[in-house]
Amino acid sequence: GSSSPAAPPVMQLSLLVCCFLSSLLGADAARDADEITYLPGLSKQPSFRHYSGYLSVADGKHLHYWFVESQNKPSSDPMVLWLNGGPGCSSLDGLLTEHGPYLIQDDGMTLQYNPYSWNKIANMLYLESPVGVGFSYSDDKRYATNDTEVSMNNYLALKEFFRLFPEFSKNELFLTGESYGGIYIPTLAERVMEDTSLNLQGVAVGNGLSSYEMNDNSLVYFAYYHGLLGSKLWSSLQMFCCKNKTCNFFESEDKNCSAMVSEVEEIVYRSGLNMYNLYASCPGGVVIISVDKGELVIRDLGNSFIRHPWTQLWNQVSLRGLANIHLSVRLDPPCTNSTSSTLYLNNPYVKTALHISPKALDWVICSSEVNLNYDRLYMDVKKQYLKLLSALKYRVLVYNGDVDMACNFMGDEWFVESLHQQVEVQRRPWLYNDDDGKQVGGFVKEFDNIAFLTVKGSGHMVPSDKPIAAFTMFSRFIKREPY
Repeated sequence: GSSSPAAPPVMQLSLLVCCFLSSLLGADAARDADEITYLPGLSKQPSFRHYSGYLSVADGKHLHYWFVESQNKPSSDPMVLWLNGGPGCSSLDGLLTEHGPYLIQDDGMTLQYNPYSWNKIANMLYLESPVGVGFSYSDDKRYATNDTEVSMNNYLALKEFFRLFPEFSKNELFLTGESYGGIYIPTLAERVMEDTSLNLQGVAVGNGLSSYEMNDNSLVYFAYYHGLLGSKLWSSLQMFCCKNKTCNFFESEDKNCSAMVSEVEEIVYRSGLNMYNLYASCPGGVVIISVDKGELVIRDLGNSFIRHPWTQLWNQVSLRGLANIHLSVRLDPPCTNSTSSTLYLNNPYVKTALHISPKALDWVICSSEVNLNYDRLYMDVKKQYLKLLSALKYRVLVYNGDVDMACNFMGDEWFVESLHQQVEVQRRPWLYNDDDGKQVGGFVKEFDNIAFLTVKGSGHMVPSDKPIAAFTMFSRFIKREPY
């Protein structure tokens, strides 16, 4: 077959330069278009640059990101990815209510600067993942997904981010997240560590789901030792669930044991306690949900809820029924009031400022559609942690607010111990400074490349409950300082 003559070398070179420049200019133009020039709700616009837009990945999926540059030295400070959990909850909750530079106020219109923002010392990338969460959307409007697909799309989104912002690609990279982020982060890290173009330095997971079995088993002890179960129920649990000093409260085949564990779940999740912080009140008031004669009975529907990955409290059918009957109701997690964030993010001026696509759904804190159609493939992430630790170069932090019942500290402590790493520093209190002087932040135990750390008196969302302690912990983590 005939072939066309090759272009002369000089022409080839100029073509290459043109292509390179146009791709660079394309990235620059896209990035410039994403810069937030005016953010409603702030009394004064920020001194740092911030961006909001979309990272497009495979199959017409568009993940919304909000990137805030460091307030210190953006060119050399670390790059930190943050993911909230669910699965199906928005990382903008992390930005607007936990550790972002500006926090939403109760009026749903005003933002206040956060003195303990994590972007004081790091470039923070908040990604709404998977598609169907927050402002992230898919061209085909299909939102069923699973752990493997999500880790791949998060990886592709990260690659796309560095294509748009190549000046940050050499910065130290840390992957961080919370709750179901306990699955997202290690499965993403497994992909990122294989990619030498990314400068991965470590991962941190807060109140993460690391193992369903350890989480469920430890919760029963947590509930008993925090005074939630009476001595009669505790005796029955020990009688039916424990053999030879070991107790199995997780998927026990003993019907009596299962019945007792159901009583524990009833107390923890459905008696009106705040599962995310045992000692906090329940914002919006208690929602009581029960099934009576095959019908779902919902009392005081101020807030509804989504099913949580670590328990099988409500079957899919009931929840689908609930979602269909109450399409107008936001499916907030229990004792969570997201009204102010929802009002703010759905304000048309805010959506314009954030360059939100007209194809995006209205913002809600958690997507029931994503949650109900999510296929959980990992029952624990031991393999991923061991892979990270065997590389001997990544710094890993597992931290837990110690009054959270959704992903309690004991289950994560057991999980870290089960990795059998060399102990470097025995468990000890760690300290931080607040207005009253030095305080005990919690306890920490350090192994070769992983630390387990508790934050005293904090629930599931550590930076919301204990902002100064959380900032101190985060700072020591990314600066490789002793806790």
